[in-house]
Amino acid sequence: MSKRSRTAAAMVTVAALALPLLVACSDESGSDGGKVTLEYWLWDDKQQPAYQACADEFTKANPNVTVKISQTAWAQYWQNLTTQLASGSAPDVWTDHASYYPQFVTSNQILDIQPFVDKDKVDLGQYQAGLADLFVKDGKRYGLPKDWDTMALVYNSKYVTNTSGLDKLTWNPADGGTFEQAIAKATVDANGKNGLDPAFDKTKVKVYGFLPEWADGSQGQNGWGDLAVSNGFTYLDKNPWGTKYKYDDPKLAETIAWFKHLTDAGYAPKFDKQSTLGRDAVMDAGQGAFTIVGSWTISSYLGTGAKQQYAFAPLPTGPNGRKTAINGLSDAIYAGSKHPNEAWAWVKFLGSSACQDIVGDKAVVFPAIKSAADKALAAHKAAGRDVHVFTDEAAASGGTFFLPITDHGNEVSQIVQDTLQGVILGQTGPADGLKKANDQVNALFK
Repeated sequence: MSKRSRTAAAMVTVAALALPLLVACSDESGSDGGKVTLEYWLWDDKQQPAYQACADEFTKANPNVTVKISQTAWAQYWQNLTTQLASGSAPDVWTDHASYYPQFVTSNQILDIQPFVDKDKVDLGQYQAGLADLFVKDGKRYGLPKDWDTMALVYNSKYVTNTSGLDKLTWNPADGGTFEQAIAKATVDANGKNGLDPAFDKTKVKVYGFLPEWADGSQGQNGWGDLAVSNGFTYLDKNPWGTKYKYDDPKLAETIAWFKHLTDAGYAPKFDKQSTLGRDAVMDAGQGAFTIVGSWTISSYLGTGAKQQYAFAPLPTGPNGRKTAINGLSDAIYAGSKHPNEAWAWVKFLGSSACQDIVGDKAVVFPAIKSAADKALAAHKAAGRDVHVFTDEAAASGGTFFLPITDHGNEVSQIVQDTLQGVILGQTGPADGLKKANDQVNALFK
């Protein structure tokens, strides 16, 4: 790691010196040659301080450009952005997600930055493998990578006391493997009996061994998708930009049936009885032992505000190995921005070591640039936070997969989520429900 520091420092200097040149040519494209304020949107309040620090550094190098950052929570963020885009008053730059950006491409609301990338010779090889390709379609590029995340188990150390072997858990849809055994043991009823005890009362559960996520759209990043892929499931005929989904794959039906089994056995809450609070809040209330989370939640579980003692463990190894979704965000430029050159200068800065080293040092997320991600891991370690499982999984050969990127993302998400919730409620069987959903999904592409 240390041998990269000198190179990273050089890159910071080069990036900072180059930025004023980019902004200085703004008159050529009709941009405002005077003082410019760029509107930049993001949804994560925990990340806002890091990006404000980036904005401050950017303005030091570009005194005529100020970046105004607006933060809104996830659901409201996308609603607001969609509304602003429709009215022609969107922010100059926004934090983008792979599952949302196809709709912006289809609507011609997002700027192709490939000409800028070519002109400035941006090194796309500096990013975590594959991230730069996620935001490309038909030779056009719609963002530079900003960060990445992988998935892991988080557990309450009060209920999971025997941690030996947690890094070697196995899973299969037939009997759940050692992962189900750990879940059952961590499930406790009102009488103190765990799920392995014949006297366990599943009607009076005090602590659930596992908290599943059923509001996860069509991707299942927070649980079912990771296990399904480890069981041999593939989402699409190709990714990104496939046109034929495979939600009727028996490997997925087997996986969902296993999740249904957990609720039937009392090891996980029934969907219609579970708390309306998110899983993080239920874990903090001491009502759950295990759940699957992304690396973006590190500060929630290991930060000073956590109400329980938590630790992370790798996802279990399935029949096809251990698999985790790896996802990355980007920064998009509004096609209608009045300041495209200044917006590009800001996006280039966000995608450079100059900014990503700042983000890495603050250890809120793992930046897309590999050397900056190393800084984030070092910062976590210095603070006493053991989070290496996330970076280990990202580095594992064949251990990661990208979530599906296609047109009709919103419709696909709603169809699949509604179907899975129906399965968990017992309204339809896994195979029949998913076959019907898959037919509906693929009909969107005809």
